Amino acid sequence: MKIIKNYLYNAGYQILLMIAPILTTPYVSRVLGPHNNGINTYTNGWVTFFYLLGQLGISIYGNREIAYKRENKYERSKVFWEIAILQLITSATSLLIYLFVVFLFSTTFKLYFILQALWIIAYGIDISWYFMGLEDFKKTVTRNTIIKIISIFLIFLLVKDKNDLSKYIFLIGFSQLLGSISLWPYLKNSIEWVRLKNINPFQHFLPTILLFIPTITTQIYVIVNRIMLGRMASQGATAQFDFGDRIVKLVLAIVTATGTVMLPHIANKFASGDIKAVKESLYKSFEFVTSLSIPMMLGLMAISDKFAPWFLGNEYILTGKIIYLEAPIILLIAWSNVTGLQYLMPTHKEHEYTISVTTGAIVNIIANLVLISLWKANGAAIATVISEAIVLLIQLNFIKNELDLKEMFSSSWKYFLSGLVMYIAIDTLNSILVMNFLNLIVEAVIGIIIYVSLIYILKAPIIITALNILKNGESMGEN
Repeated sequence: MKIIKNYLYNAGYQILLMIAPILTTPYVSRVLGPHNNGINTYTNGWVTFFYLLGQLGISIYGNREIAYKRENKYERSKVFWEIAILQLITSATSLLIYLFVVFLFSTTFKLYFILQALWIIAYGIDISWYFMGLEDFKKTVTRNTIIKIISIFLIFLLVKDKNDLSKYIFLIGFSQLLGSISLWPYLKNSIEWVRLKNINPFQHFLPTILLFIPTITTQIYVIVNRIMLGRMASQGATAQFDFGDRIVKLVLAIVTATGTVMLPHIANKFASGDIKAVKESLYKSFEFVTSLSIPMMLGLMAISDKFAPWFLGNEYILTGKIIYLEAPIILLIAWSNVTGLQYLMPTHKEHEYTISVTTGAIVNIIANLVLISLWKANGAAIATVISEAIVLLIQLNFIKNELDLKEMFSSSWKYFLSGLVMYIAIDTLNSILVMNFLNLIVEAVIGIIIYVSLIYILKAPIIITALNILKNGESMGEN
């Protein structure tokens, strides 16, 4: 049941991340307006490059290495101190470079760039990778939940009009920093001190660099669209895309919570040589994300046109189309999350993973150059879908001789058919009903009833798995 508990912790936090924007996004989108939200998106896009540069690939690498060593406290402690020290050194270097660039080149947005630097500091001292490697998600989720609630309260209290953009940027960055600091006290009984002469942080530098390449290229999908839109279109178009992308990614986060949970679990199985258990966990995980992502994708598409202006305000009518066009990445990333993050990464196939995401990033840039010039924010959404499809296809090609793709996809038609019927029903309701909170709940409940009823009738494997979990306590990752 440990996998299920960890997933519920992680998915529960992702639900909180969804609730938080439900509370704050309509408020912030109206109070700050498209232009100021575009400035925040633009400046945060640049700082993301630098905090990723500082962290290298430590988030995934540290998670995996702790999972490999977690049975031996001394070895685990040694690995922790080495990786943590390396992270501090690289992040401090990145912060200095960032501030130098800001003071040398920035003029109009200098204050906002400086406030965004809090993100580099926050990620520089973030040790959530350690607890994820131990499969201890309770600590990271608990502290993030408390801090997220506090930050929501402060946003409503302090951000009052368009002049409060600097306060908003500071609050978001500071809450991230506070979250990173809050994890350190939990180390007290989990690790032991290791003599400095026995610590060699730089032995991890090359492996983290190798993981940094896919990490930074993956972020290109998040950052480049916004930066290119800011340059090729307008700050308003950037905000339209940003809010649409955020809504899609919030729904996606519930599905991809499995990746964070399964990576250390599979890494530990792989380290012990249990390849059969690795594959069985993958098949179950793939079935789970397929059953969850298809209805989420189609449900979001069905309500997007009315949901966006109702949720964000009438200035964001165009965001509905962006959500509709980009929604397919919910399924594409859910699948590549299993093939890449849950299989290639834990099994030391970083090279293959890097090729897939690097190719996707290159395709993303090329597609953006063409499609943004043609269709502005809509073009950026289409470019994102194309690049994520390329990543998935490449990863499937790499694993086709190691995993049974036919078995992985054999039941997908049942979820697609059920999801399509659900989509038609919700789309019809959405065209008739006025968008409000009550009607949104009605549409969601009806959609869930239709989808679950159909996959039950079609005897989809996820139903059998769910019944086994309820009866025997079996989880999708345990044998």
